[in-house]
Amino acid sequence: MKVKVIDEGHESDLEKEINKFIKENNIEVIDIKLSTSCSIYSEEQIYCFTAMIIYEEKE
Repeated sequence: MKVKVIDEGHESDLEKEINKFIKENNIEVIDIKLSTSCSIYSEEQIYCFTAMIIYEEKE
């Protein structure tokens, strides 16, 4: 079993990267864990969308 962590600043970018990773690799996805966080820098809100893909490589 292996994991891949992907981190993006917008949820649609995260979706694209997850789909790209699954499409480009010969894997069986076991699970995907999602985490979001938000922080404030000056007057700007900064979002962080993170996914951990748990998978096995297909033979």
